[in-house]
Amino acid sequence: MTRPMSIHPVNMRACQALAFLLLLALPAALPAQGARRPLRLDDLFRLKTVRDPQVSPDGQWVAYVVSQLDSVRDKSNADVWMVSWDGTRTVQLTHSLEGESSPRWSPDNTYLSFTATRGDSKNGSQVWVLDRLGGEARQLTKHKGGVSSYQWSPDATRLLFLAQDPDSAELGADSAKKSPRPIVVDRYAFKRDGDGYLNNRRTHVYVYDIAKDTVAKVTTGPWDDSQPEWSPDGRSIAFVSERGKEPDRENNSDVFIVEARAGGAVRQMTTFDGPDSGPLAFSPDGKWLAYTQGSEAKWYAYSKDHLAVVPAAGGAPRVVTASLDRSVGDPVWNADGASLTMLLEDDRAVHIARIDVATGRVDRVLEGRRVVQEIAEGPGGKLAVLAGVANRPNEIHVFEQGALRQLTHANDAWVQEVQLATVEDFSAKGKDGTIVNGLLARPAGSAAGRALPMLLRIHGGPAAQDQHAFNFERELFAANGYAVINVNYRGSTGRGSAYQQAIYADWGNKEVQDLLAAVDHMVATGVADPNRLGIGGWSYGGILTNYTIATDTRFKAAISGAGSSMQLTMYGTDQYIYQYETELGAPWKNPKAWEKVSYPFYKADKIRTPTLFMGGKDDDNVPITGGEQMYQALKSLGVETQLVVYPGQNHGISLPSFQKDRLARYLAWYDGHLRPATQ
Repeated sequence: MTRPMSIHPVNMRACQALAFLLLLALPAALPAQGARRPLRLDDLFRLKTVRDPQVSPDGQWVAYVVSQLDSVRDKSNADVWMVSWDGTRTVQLTHSLEGESSPRWSPDNTYLSFTATRGDSKNGSQVWVLDRLGGEARQLTKHKGGVSSYQWSPDATRLLFLAQDPDSAELGADSAKKSPRPIVVDRYAFKRDGDGYLNNRRTHVYVYDIAKDTVAKVTTGPWDDSQPEWSPDGRSIAFVSERGKEPDRENNSDVFIVEARAGGAVRQMTTFDGPDSGPLAFSPDGKWLAYTQGSEAKWYAYSKDHLAVVPAAGGAPRVVTASLDRSVGDPVWNADGASLTMLLEDDRAVHIARIDVATGRVDRVLEGRRVVQEIAEGPGGKLAVLAGVANRPNEIHVFEQGALRQLTHANDAWVQEVQLATVEDFSAKGKDGTIVNGLLARPAGSAAGRALPMLLRIHGGPAAQDQHAFNFERELFAANGYAVINVNYRGSTGRGSAYQQAIYADWGNKEVQDLLAAVDHMVATGVADPNRLGIGGWSYGGILTNYTIATDTRFKAAISGAGSSMQLTMYGTDQYIYQYETELGAPWKNPKAWEKVSYPFYKADKIRTPTLFMGGKDDDNVPITGGEQMYQALKSLGVETQLVVYPGQNHGISLPSFQKDRLARYLAWYDGHLRPATQ
C-alpha cells in the first residue's frame, strides 16, 4: 500500500501521541448496555453516510444510498437501499463490492435503476436496472467512458445522460500500445482538480433509447453541458452551459432547451451576465422552468443564488427572490404549479422554504438548528429530505405537516453507543464592530468553568459556512478533551452578500480579524486556556491558518492543510485563473496586490508557531507547492515544522487509510504541543 511521504523528523511528543492514538484505534469490547464510550479514531469506519433520497412513483418507497469506509479493502463502498414510506420496512438492494449509487425509479414504477462500475471497469460507470418484480440487475447502457447525471424520460422509454466526448487520439489506435502520449495544452483554463490537465474533450447530453438499444448525441460543440432535465412531455431537455466566445475566460453560464434528438434545435433561455445554473425544474404543466441565478460575474468566489423562472416557450426570465439576502437551492415545484419548495441557507443552518412565484413571498416552513441537504419529490406533494444535526449524522426524513419524521436509522445504534460533544452557537464582536458567529463544541461531560485547550478549526471556501451538521473531525477533537470553535468569518455564506463579498481582493485581512475576535471571546469567557491554543484548517482554511499565524503568535500549534501563502506561485499552477485575473489583476499589471495577499510568505520570519503542513500530491486545486514553500521557509528559519504529502490524492483525501492517518496526525501534533507531558 502506498504510504504518505513524511519530511522532517517528527517532534518526540507528537510521535508518542501518534503511537498512543493508533493503539486506541484497535478494536475494543462494547460498553455495557446503557453506557456510552468516548468516540474513537476507528469510529471513522463505523459511520455510515446516507444520501440521495428518491421517492417511488407510487409514493410507497424511498430509495437511497448508504456508503461506508472499508478499512480492509481501503476504499469506500456504497449500496442502494430502500425504505417504506411508513418506515416499517428497510431493504438492502445491492451488495456488490464494486459499489452502486444514483438510484432512480422508472416513471412507470417498473424498474429501479442505479449506476455501477461492474464487469469491464475500463468502460466507466453504467446504468443498471432492477425489475420491481425481482431478479438480478441487468446492464442498460454500455457507453464508452461511462455516463453520469442520468434521468428516465417521463414515458420510461429513454434515458438522458451526460458523457465526455471520446478521445480522438485513441480512436482506431492500437490498444496494445502502452507508451504514454505527450500532453498537449491549448486552453486558457487548463487544469482542474481530479482531472489534471484539460484537453478539448467536452461533456455533452446523450439520449439512450431502451427498446432500440441506440444512443443519440443531443448536444455538440466546444463547450461543456451540465445539469440536464427532461420536460414533462419528454420532447425537450433543459441544460446549463457556458457558450460565450471564450467560456474559459468567463463566469457566465446560461440555461438552454434542446429537442430530445440528435441535431435538435437549441434555444437559449437566459442572458444574464453571470451564472444561471441548476438544478433545473420544469413546472408540472411544463410552462415554466425554474433555475438559480447567481451574483454578477466578478463575484465568482462570493456568489449568492436566487430563485429565477423563465417561460419554457420563451420570454423574459424573472428573479423571484430578488429581495431575499440569502442563497436558495434545490427547487421542487409544488403540485399547485404556483410555488416551489427549496432549501434556504441562513447563518449556521439550512431550512426548508416555500416560495410563491408570483409575489416572491418566502415562508420558512421548517427552521431550527439543523441542516437540510437534499429534497426529493414524490406524488401528491410527498417530500423526503436528507437532514441532520450537530450531534446526529444525516438520515432521510419525511417532511409532512411542517415537521420531520425520520425514515432511515443507519447510524442510530452507533449514536447510542458513543459520547458526543455539546455544540452551541456563539457570537463575538471584532475590533471594527463586526459581529462574528460560530459554533462551540465542548467535550462530553466537561466541567463548567474549567478552561480547556482549544482548537480553532477553519472551514474552506471561503464560500461555505460551518453549520449545525455532524462533523466527525470536530467530535474526535472534543472526545480527546479539546474545546473546538468553528467561525464563519467574513467571506462565509449564510450572512448575505455584503458579508460574503467583504474580502474581495483583500484576502487574509478581515477574516483574520474575525478569527482572532472569536478566540479573544473564548479566552475572555473562560472557555479557552490562553496558553493552549491550536489552529488549523484545509483548503482556504489552510490558507487562513497561514495568514493567522503570520499575524499573531499566540497559537502553540498549527496545521495547514492544502494551503498556500506565496499566492503569485499559484498563478498558472492551480484552477483559479479566472478569479485571479478578475479579482487581483494579472501579476504584471498589479504586483502590489499579489504581494499584499502573499504576506504569510514574506513575513514568515514573524511566525513562531510549530506548524504541520499537509496535502495531496496530485492536488490541482491548491497544489502541494503552497505547503512545500511554507515548510521550507519555516525549516530555514528554525521553526518546528513538518510536511506530510499523500501520494495519489487530489484536493480531498479519499483513500480511507489516508483519512485515518490524517486525523491521527492532527491529534498527535496538537497533543504534542498543547498538552503537558504529565497530562
